[in-house]
Amino acid sequence: MSTEFESVDPVGEEVVGNLARTALFAALMGGFAYVSFPNPFAPGIPVTLQVLGVFLAGIMLGPLWGGFSLVVYLVAGAVGVPVFASGATGLGTLLGPTGGYLLSYPVAAAAVGLVVHRGPTLRSLGDTSTALLVGGMVLGTLVVYGGGVLGLVVFGGYGFAGAVSAGVVAFLPAEGLKIAAAVGIVRSDAITAA
Repeated sequence: MSTEFESVDPVGEEVVGNLARTALFAALMGGFAYVSFPNPFAPGIPVTLQVLGVFLAGIMLGPLWGGFSLVVYLVAGAVGVPVFASGATGLGTLLGPTGGYLLSYPVAAAAVGLVVHRGPTLRSLGDTSTALLVGGMVLGTLVVYGGGVLGLVVFGGYGFAGAVSAGVVAFLPAEGLKIAAAVGIVRSDAITAA
């Protein structure tokens, strides 16, 4: 009896590294969800650091892996890992009033990555202008808030004007701070040297 073995190419180091970074950013998003506080202008819709995580995923991982990391995050939350704001979990959260924000995260990270890296391939962040970084994050913010408004209208029973008022206007100052924080992180010596 003879046994033949075929040669199998191992998974490349780049893929392994990207998968590890994807898992890291999915976990980071779960951690950012726990940093939440009530918004006095929009009761029931907490302010979290999750959009900062969306920005960083797109910037650091690029459009493909950044978007995929947030798909992993959403799947983890959907199957019961308490990674959504205030430890929420399950499909009910994704189909609840804040579900539109959550479901927009992979698209927003991909949009940020596409702008910052000027396409699907990662480029050095040292060669990326601050204006391009901010532009990518503004686009990502528009995607997140577009999804958020849609979710508030469809799942939360808000009218369009009420959804924009409670789900966008009340949060814009916080998003400006998150954009500034992301620029600071990206421009730090540890990141630009990598």
